[in-house]
Amino acid sequence: MNKEDLVLIDKHFRLANYLSVGQLYLLDNPLLKRKLELKDVKKKLVGHWGTVPGQNFIYAHLSYAIKKYDLNMMYISGPGHGGNAMIANAYIEGTYREKYNISNDEKGLKRLFKEFSFPYGVQSHVAPSVPGSINEGGELGYSLSHAYGAILDNPDLIAACVIGDGEAETAPLATSWNINKFINPKNDGVVLPILHLNGYKISNPTVMGRMTKKELTQFFKGLGWHPYYFEAYDNPYLHESMQELLKSVIHDIKKIKRRAKVFKQIDARWPVIILRTKKGWTGPKYVEKDKIEDNFKSHQIPFTIDKDHKENLEALETWLNSYNKEELFNFDGSIKKEILEFTPKGIKRMSDNPHANGGLLSKELIKPNIKDYAIKVIPGKTKASDMTELGGYIRDLFKLNSENKNFRMFGPDEALSNRLNKVFEEEKRIWNKPILKDDEYLSYSGRILDSYLSEHVCEGALEGYNLTGRYGFMHSYEAFIRIIDSMTSQHAKWIKMANEINWRAKIPSLNYILTSHAWQQDHNGFTHQDPGFLNHIATKKADVSRMYLPVDTNTLITTFDHVISTKGHINVIIASKHNSIQWFNMNDAIEHCKKGIGIMEFASSKEKNVDLVMACCGDTPTLEVIAATKILNEYLPKLRIRVVNIIDLMRLQSDKEHPHGMSDKDYNELFTKNKPIIFAFHGYPTLIHLLTYKRENMNLHVHGYIEEGTITTPFDMRVRNRLDRYHLVLNAVKYIPKSFNTKKVIAHCNEMLKKHEEYIKEHGIDMEEIRNWRW
Repeated sequence: MNKEDLVLIDKHFRLANYLSVGQLYLLDNPLLKRKLELKDVKKKLVGHWGTVPGQNFIYAHLSYAIKKYDLNMMYISGPGHGGNAMIANAYIEGTYREKYNISNDEKGLKRLFKEFSFPYGVQSHVAPSVPGSINEGGELGYSLSHAYGAILDNPDLIAACVIGDGEAETAPLATSWNINKFINPKNDGVVLPILHLNGYKISNPTVMGRMTKKELTQFFKGLGWHPYYFEAYDNPYLHESMQELLKSVIHDIKKIKRRAKVFKQIDARWPVIILRTKKGWTGPKYVEKDKIEDNFKSHQIPFTIDKDHKENLEALETWLNSYNKEELFNFDGSIKKEILEFTPKGIKRMSDNPHANGGLLSKELIKPNIKDYAIKVIPGKTKASDMTELGGYIRDLFKLNSENKNFRMFGPDEALSNRLNKVFEEEKRIWNKPILKDDEYLSYSGRILDSYLSEHVCEGALEGYNLTGRYGFMHSYEAFIRIIDSMTSQHAKWIKMANEINWRAKIPSLNYILTSHAWQQDHNGFTHQDPGFLNHIATKKADVSRMYLPVDTNTLITTFDHVISTKGHINVIIASKHNSIQWFNMNDAIEHCKKGIGIMEFASSKEKNVDLVMACCGDTPTLEVIAATKILNEYLPKLRIRVVNIIDLMRLQSDKEHPHGMSDKDYNELFTKNKPIIFAFHGYPTLIHLLTYKRENMNLHVHGYIEEGTITTPFDMRVRNRLDRYHLVLNAVKYIPKSFNTKKVIAHCNEMLKKHEEYIKEHGIDMEEIRNWRW
């Protein structure tokens, strides 16, 4: 490095620090052209300083490396708050000013400072509003898995992922260190983790911050990484040393890439940088007698400034002046020309990397014709495994998009359990460790992440893949998708905010298939029985949340075909994996799914005016509703029954509240204004009440999962939760006209419930009339 470059890197570093401090404190007087007064300082100081200077140092050096080595690099800020660092660097690079039409002068500085962590301004952490970001800093732990998802099928991309040492203690991040076992150097890009050790969390030391160099070396080498160390403490050759380290790291990366391409050597020790700085580096060392720099007390706002702490105005002036602002700004507040020219240009800027905004070469998904996967159905008689048949569709989705490489499947070691066997006829699981002869479906170039049992990593990788403009889905046991509830929440918030930002590209939807669900977990017992993810998604913004409960193979394939190519949503599909009764031929399924809700004509009375509505949502509730209808038809043949099936759960809500909702008029035509509705639901009954509480017909009686479960038979699971056909009938006859004689049907249902209980205790399986039931 020549001396001029060293000076410019240092100026970039100091400028980013100045801008970061200004965002924390200042409302006015951004260049300190006069002595600071209380009116120049924000009334409420909100933000974080501790992680910021270290990130500014990293950003400045990576920017120089991008120019020097002509790199395609994106920056992922993992340490939660400290969003002022990434905003400062995006401001320097010009991207922030371009996106928000901020002038490069004193007026622009004033606006930049004021809007940070200010009502209706920008958040204190890295958010969708920050150019170059794909990782929401509001919750820790997902940065490394997001980086991994971003580099999949992007062989030229380097995702530099800065990880806070507090963040490193979270479960999602801790398990993400193993992503190096699933990177193919030839087909994928590079994740460059940079562990930022500044020693402290909010008010405690960090574990890794107190580990010795030897302990850290053993830890990372044991996980298969090649650790590079950098100590910023009292280093007289600070910038030279960092560039020498980056030179070695880039050399290692290129060597790994070359070996993979020429010698097909896939397994590699990827570099990880362990960078140790002081917490609150370059900030105030002490405030009164309290140590600030190199202490947890620098984590947020180092000192308060108000009418009771006016003396700290001088401390803030001293702090800001320590960066020698006259070397950074012109008199009008514009950034010095030599600094602007020193940064990368165009899409080489990390704050403008296209992968951080929907991808550079994002292509639309090529989908097969769903009618090619149709099964012929005699309603109520044909049986098939819905997930098995869907596997054939997904297999061909991989095949059709093999050249574009813009589709992937994610799941925690459950693909075969979830009956996606057919997918492996075309694609394999990614794995870069040794493969033994008895292993199944592993490949060094596989594009299915199914060989790592971590919902956190699968979820984060899928999000990273989506955020960089590609399509995919995650499959999981229904009960265990709850492990990543908060990750889904954060992504929902990301989508909601991104949809409101005009320069943000629409990203492919986050798609889930939840199978091995509550009503098919009879043998695993209570721990595996939890349909509550639907409740979780129902709380999200209406323009984001979508929930589908297909009832058979043809409706499942139709639903999946729809959601897999959508953008800007979170789509949840609940599906059956077991051999189960089918209801719709493909043409009928397409029409039914298009409407999202409708009458099952074959099981319903032909009359327009009915006595009873039997509603169902979910594969198991549908079976039980139709079985209950059959019983009612046999014992009460004059009872007029309408069977309504719901595929799109949000159709139940008003069209005033959800884009998929029904008008009151259409709802009343389907469900009537006052006739009893016996509603069998896949999940918790309260969710149906929540979605329908504003409707006119309140004669609604919902059966669903009521937190009763154990190791038992499939039908007994329904009986325990009163979702079975007999309890549905017993409830229905309470509300039908008194003119019907219901004694015989009540006696029949009670007799069958008693028989069921005795039979399963003796035989361990359900009664034959349950197992072999047909319409």
